[in-house]
Amino acid sequence: MVNQVANDRFDMGRGAQYNPQNKFLKGAYVQEHPEAIDDWEQEIRHTEYIIDNSKTLVNKVTSPDVGMLYSANPYQGCEHGCIYCYARNSHEYWGYSAGLDFESRIVVKRNAPALLRKFFDNRNWEPAPISLSGNTDCYQPIERKMKITRALLEICLEYRNPVGIITKNALVLRDLDILKELAKLNLVRVFTSITSLDEDLRLVMEPRTATYKARLKVIRTLADNGIPAGVMNAPLIPGLNDMHMHDVLKAAAEAGARWAGYTVVRLNGAIGGIFRDWLYKAFPDRADKVWHQIGECHGGTVNDSRWGNRMVGDGKFAELIRSQFLLYCRKYGLNEDVMEMNTTAFRRVVNKQLTLF
Repeated sequence: MVNQVANDRFDMGRGAQYNPQNKFLKGAYVQEHPEAIDDWEQEIRHTEYIIDNSKTLVNKVTSPDVGMLYSANPYQGCEHGCIYCYARNSHEYWGYSAGLDFESRIVVKRNAPALLRKFFDNRNWEPAPISLSGNTDCYQPIERKMKITRALLEICLEYRNPVGIITKNALVLRDLDILKELAKLNLVRVFTSITSLDEDLRLVMEPRTATYKARLKVIRTLADNGIPAGVMNAPLIPGLNDMHMHDVLKAAAEAGARWAGYTVVRLNGAIGGIFRDWLYKAFPDRADKVWHQIGECHGGTVNDSRWGNRMVGDGKFAELIRSQFLLYCRKYGLNEDVMEMNTTAFRRVVNKQLTLF
């Protein structure tokens, strides 16, 4: 639980506790003295949605560590506010901060469905799985109103292109009807991210996400409806949630998950300062230990960009995590079958009227 006695200014409704300087901007507007009479930084920050008419949607993923070939993100920024999120740095490219801006200024790609249809119509496209939420959660709260992700799934079904999903939001069950049709053709995999089963920790670390109980219900409901489901126990943060791996994988397997994955937290770019500020405010009693253990998993630094190491770490502690993960997966029957999706059913819809017959 957050030590509010140590810092009664901790905002339980947000992950990041401040806005760091955007590295691409020369100037910044900051509050020099928190005790001053100016209270602009202390006002409750409401979420703002910014409509963007993007030119592209699907991105080719070149990283060998990620495990996806293409990604599509209908939203940039994420209201879930997970303090460790690697996507925070990408918000700087939009002219915002990786801190509070990332979780309160959400870019909405309203024309994403049209862009995906145009992408599939390109004769150079060779069918391959496209991952939704490669950067930010495609089922974050605004999706309930915008329904952009649902439209993208409908187009994937129409063209019969495989699609992968990873989410922390139970809203994914709203689209059960489409997911079931995709699953009949082996065109979908849905992963639910579960970092712990400790609700007190979730409220501080992932303040606007679905409860862990709700996420396990997502896995169970998907599995009961024949939709291939998995769990991402990620990221593992030494001293905070690494000791919860066993319970997470056991519960997910019992709920019907067939696959599991994990990563070790890394704090690149602006995320390092944001996370450190949060850590020493939320857990002052163990902050030093957690911070140093993260560094021990990445060659002595929390900022790790080494291919092959950056996602899982190295060193004795990282190896212990890896060994435990493999052990628990064997024990609970996870990752026993290969995760392959159908790429042979793809079709281009030349005349949409013909699809009615």
